[in-house]
Amino acid sequence: MNRYQNIRPFIVMDIVREAAKFDDSIHFEIGQPDLPPSPAVRQALQEAVAENRFSYTESRGLPALREQIRANYARHYGVEVAPERILLTPGTSGAFLIAYGLTLPPNGTLGLTDPSYPCYENFATFLNARTKLFPVGPEETYQLRAEQIRGSGIDALQISSPANPTGNIYTPERIEELIAACRAESIAYISDELYHGLVYGQRAASALQFSDAAYVINGFSKYYCMPGQRLGWIIVPEDKVRPAEILAENLFISAPTLSQYGALKAFDEQYLDETRREFERRRDFLYGELSTLFTVEFKPQGAFYLWADISRYSTDSYAFALEMLEKTHVAATPGIDFGKNGTNHYLRFAYTRDIAHMAEGVRRMREWLRGR
Repeated sequence: MNRYQNIRPFIVMDIVREAAKFDDSIHFEIGQPDLPPSPAVRQALQEAVAENRFSYTESRGLPALREQIRANYARHYGVEVAPERILLTPGTSGAFLIAYGLTLPPNGTLGLTDPSYPCYENFATFLNARTKLFPVGPEETYQLRAEQIRGSGIDALQISSPANPTGNIYTPERIEELIAACRAESIAYISDELYHGLVYGQRAASALQFSDAAYVINGFSKYYCMPGQRLGWIIVPEDKVRPAEILAENLFISAPTLSQYGALKAFDEQYLDETRREFERRRDFLYGELSTLFTVEFKPQGAFYLWADISRYSTDSYAFALEMLEKTHVAATPGIDFGKNGTNHYLRFAYTRDIAHMAEGVRRMREWLRGR
C-alpha cells in the first residue's frame, strides 16, 4: 500500500467544492479570514517585488523577521527566545513536519485530543508514526487532563490553544500540568499556538512560559490575515536548532521569500487589535444566533470557530451538512473531519465572513430547520 492511501481525506474540501456550484453560497466552512493584512504588509510586498527579492533566504528565514518574532514573545509573554531557535516555514504545515520529525522515532506515537485538527494525524501517518487519541469534552471545556497521558506510552503530545474546532483555550494551570506530566515521562510537548491573538476577554498562555523544551508553532495565516502567503514558524529547544535546520533545508530549502518580507510589517499592533475586535463582534453575533438553532456548549474563547451540536436534528454530520448545503446553499464543516469522539453530531461554523453575510446564512438555516 502506498503511503498516501493511509491519509484520511479533508472532508471540508468536499463541502468547498460543492459550495462553489452555487453563486449565492454562504460560507461558514473555511477557516481563513476575509480581512486583508495590514496596509503596511501590502506595501512591504510591493517594495520586495520592486527590489527583486526573489532568491532563497537562509533555511531558518530572514534574520530580521526572526528578531521581530523574538521581540513579540518578549513583549507579549515575557519570555526571551534566542532568534537562532526560530525557523520560518511554509505555513504551519512545514512546522508540524519539523516538530514531528524531531520528536517521533520510527513507529513512534503522537498523542492528540479528539476532537482536533485532522492534519495532525495525517502528517504523523505520512511519517509512519502512530497516533493515540485522547477524548475531551465540554465538561472540561475540551481540555486534556494530565492524568490521561500518564502511562500512555506516547512519544510526543500535540496541544492546540486556542483550539480548532472548538474555540477553547487551555488555562495556564492546565498547560503547566501537562508540561510537567510530559517532562516526568520523557514526552515531547508540541504547542500549536496559531490562533494566539484571536482571544476574547482573556489571554492565551504560551508553552514557552513554562518550558524551554517545548516545541511552539505559530504563523501568519490567521491573526495576521495572511493565509495565502503560506508562512509559519516553529521555535525549537536549543539542542534541536541544528537538526531542525537540516530538516528545513531538505524538506523545503526555505520559506517563501516575498512572504517573509511582507511579514516584516505584520506586527502592526493597532491594526491587529482592530482585527481581534472585529472577530469578537462576529463571534458574539454568531454565538447568539446559532444558540437559538443548535446546542452550543460554551461561547468560544478564541480562534474563529463555533462548535455546534446538531443532535436534535441528526447524528450524521456529513449527511446533514450536505443536505443543508443543497437546500439552503449554506456551507459548514462536518464534525467528523475532526475525530471520532461524538463528532458525528457536530458542525463547525467559522465566523470568518462579515456579519451581514452570516446573518443571511442564519436566516436560511432557521427557515429550513423550521420546516424540516
